Amino acid sequence: MGTSEERNDQMQAEDQSLFLSDVSEEELDEARRKSTFQQLFGSSKIFLAPGEKRPQKPELQGSLIIQSKAAEHYTNGNEAMAKSQYEKAVICFSKAITLQPEQTQLYVSQAEAYLQLCDFQSAAACYKRAWLLEPGVYSARLAFIYYLQGQCLLDRGLFLEALEAFSKAAEVKPGCRAYKVRSLACLTAAGHHAECLKLVNDWMVSDGPTSDLYILRARLHKLLNQTSRCYQDVKSALVLNPTCPEARGLLLQLQEAGEQARQKAVDSALIGQLPEALCMINVALQNCPQDGRLYLFRGILYRRMKDFTAAIEDLVQAVELSEEGENDFRGQAEARDEKDERDSVQEEVQFQLVLTYNDFAVQCFSRGLYSEATLLLNKAIEEEKGQAGLYLNRGDCFYKQGEWCYALADYQQAEEMMRPDDPAVRLRLAVLHSTLGSFCFQDGLFPEAAEMFSLAIQYNPKASQYYENRSKAFRKLLNLEGARKDFICMMILDPTSEELPPMLMNLFPGCSVSDVLSSPAGKAVRVQLMDTIQACCSSSDQQRLSEKLQKMTLTNENTASQSEDPSEAGKAAGRQLKLCVNEQEMQIIVKSLLQVKEAVSNVSP
Repeated sequence: MGTSEERNDQMQAEDQSLFLSDVSEEELDEARRKSTFQQLFGSSKIFLAPGEKRPQKPELQGSLIIQSKAAEHYTNGNEAMAKSQYEKAVICFSKAITLQPEQTQLYVSQAEAYLQLCDFQSAAACYKRAWLLEPGVYSARLAFIYYLQGQCLLDRGLFLEALEAFSKAAEVKPGCRAYKVRSLACLTAAGHHAECLKLVNDWMVSDGPTSDLYILRARLHKLLNQTSRCYQDVKSALVLNPTCPEARGLLLQLQEAGEQARQKAVDSALIGQLPEALCMINVALQNCPQDGRLYLFRGILYRRMKDFTAAIEDLVQAVELSEEGENDFRGQAEARDEKDERDSVQEEVQFQLVLTYNDFAVQCFSRGLYSEATLLLNKAIEEEKGQAGLYLNRGDCFYKQGEWCYALADYQQAEEMMRPDDPAVRLRLAVLHSTLGSFCFQDGLFPEAAEMFSLAIQYNPKASQYYENRSKAFRKLLNLEGARKDFICMMILDPTSEELPPMLMNLFPGCSVSDVLSSPAGKAVRVQLMDTIQACCSSSDQQRLSEKLQKMTLTNENTASQSEDPSEAGKAAGRQLKLCVNEQEMQIIVKSLLQVKEAVSNVSP
């Protein structure tokens, strides 16, 4: 009993400590009545008597209580922080924030507690609330927390998550390059090289180009297989910083890769695999786009593949690069060697350009585009005036266009530059003079026709058609002796000609072919003809012709059918004659890239 009474006394004491004033039973009944009344009618004042006022409640000062309690929690939180009790500190600061959510310092303190727990996300959320309450004050700290979060994620290999954190840090503090660099590292590690390139391009626009940025972008271009752009960035970096070791090292790598591709292209070209060689030389040009030697080699490949327009473009580019030179920031000795090499390349490029113009002209000629072929040969002769084959080809073009005087001038120019017994020019001069003789014969100019046919025979004494034509011209001039000698030559060179019977009846009435050939005059003409042919033929041709003369069955291998009269002789000869340089004989064998030696062929028919 004593114990129970003591407990009741204690409870009454606690009640008195919480509720300091006693309330009578009457007051409690009145309070219950008003409570019931208010539950029914709310706080309406219509039931108050006129002039009656609501009794005033004592001032409880709730805001002061909240502030006091929040301060208490804040103090407890700081004490916990001092004791490294960070979980408790977070709870205390959270209670204080619940009571006073507008206090910035509470969020800052809680964020620091989260930061000690390495809860970067919660710390960032707290600092973000503080940043919203006081814009711009805590931006550096918030960015730093994002940076720490991103670095931890990056170390764990979570590149995209780290990128998001670094990006947030860069947004909060845009002027800090470290955050952008970390973002670039995440993109690179994640393999998003295109996005890296975009980021670097933005830096170059906003901050201006530097050698470091050029090197960085060059490496990204290399990763994206944009080798030519990589080369350009390396060169730009060397312009800004000629001693930059990273740029020089990267340039050396590009040059080595280009040399390997070039060598593969040479090997493919040597075995005739031109498309494969073209692919490899394109790779070499991507690594070294300012190397004139590579444009020279690709121009040669294009020419051999008969893509003459592309070949000319590459060769012109090679000329320009060799004239400008390439400054790789080398020493004086290396610069001299480079200049000598550049001069050698320029000389070879000029000659290859001549060959390309010539081959292009040959193609146009074969398609009947004689005017276009003439223009191309004009360009070739402007570049190189010492090649007889160019004059031969241009003479062929003039011949096809009926420009006899120009054709003759070109053939004679080629004759001065070539060997006296060269069959290419002698054949053309013979055909041209025969053609001119035919026109003179048609116009009734028989002396001039006989002179032209004589020149044709002088250049090509093996053609029976020329003797036939001159014999007919001599007959018109009443020179029977000359007509008969030419007829005998015609019988010797082409005994199967359909023109023999009628001409035999006119010049040697009542005689047979054997009678004429066995006569003293026939024997003398045969000896003279053999001497004339041997004088203008090579040793191998002399033996072959000697055997044919002994059998009296010499045939004309280079002229038209002898059944034609002089008026048609020029046209027939033009159809039979190959009037332009043989394309097959113009092909070159590539023995090396830097030393390609070939000449314009003097093509025989």
